[in-house]
Order: sequence, then structure tokens, then C-alpha cells
Amino acid sequence: MTRTPLILIATAGSAALLLGALAFQYLGGLFPCPLCIWQRWPHLAAVLIGLLALRIREPLLPLLGALAALSTAAIGGFHTGVELGWWEGLQSCQGAGIANLSMSDLLNPSAAAPDPVRCDQVAWSFLGLSMAAWNMIASLGLTALWLLAAKRSR
Repeated sequence: MTRTPLILIATAGSAALLLGALAFQYLGGLFPCPLCIWQRWPHLAAVLIGLLALRIREPLLPLLGALAALSTAAIGGFHTGVELGWWEGLQSCQGAGIANLSMSDLLNPSAAAPDPVRCDQVAWSFLGLSMAAWNMIASLGLTALWLLAAKRSR
């Protein structure tokens, strides 16, 4: 496979994972924790890098795409470890559900506040793996595609 199809697949993969996370949030009502949000940013970067790499034949761009995909895989791996209790999460992972509420909502006892979203609780799983674990696995595959594209850019 040549450079362009590899970049297209890797870019589409990150876009699909990002859109899937947004669908779980906005259509499925599954609110993200801080680590879930962190995993989204490298996918957005990979999509933007992919769009650039399709227009500009710069050999460094596929390597940057690989770095973005590897970054989200690393965050997903860390998040999976937090979910499994292998290590502690970040301080911001203790209850992010109220972070977007205004001060008046926080002080209003009748306001409907969402339950805090914790990084150490698995909100959804498939075949025994959480979304963070699936993101890690898929992102490692995307990293490999980006590296193949970089190799074919020479």
C-alpha cells in the first residue's frame, strides 16, 4: 500500500474514534472523565496532521501523525491502569462532573447536577475491555499505519 491510502486510513481511524467518543457522550449520555477528554486531543491533532499530509508531501508529517496516535494510546494505557487499580489517577479525576456548572447552579439546591465522572470507574466495556483500553489498542494500530506511511514517504 502506498503513502496516501495509509494516511487516509490512519486519518479516518482517528476521526472515527473521535466521533465515536462524541457519540457516546452526546447521543449515549456517557459523560467523559478528564482522561477521556485528554485522549481526544491527540486524535484531533492526528486528523489535522493527516489532512495536511494529504496536501503536503512532507516526510515529517506522518511521523507527527504517529506521535499523535502514540500519545493517545499512552493516555489510554494510563487510563486503563487507573480503571484497573494498578495506579492512582490524577487529582482532576476525582469528580469532574460538576466542573462545567456555574457558581449559581452549585449554590442552588434544586439544580440538577450530574454525578461526578471518575477516571477509575469503567462507564462502558466490550469484551471485558473499557473504552480507554479499546482506544489504546486501536491507536497502536493507527501508530503502525502512520509509521508505514512515513516509511513510504522516503
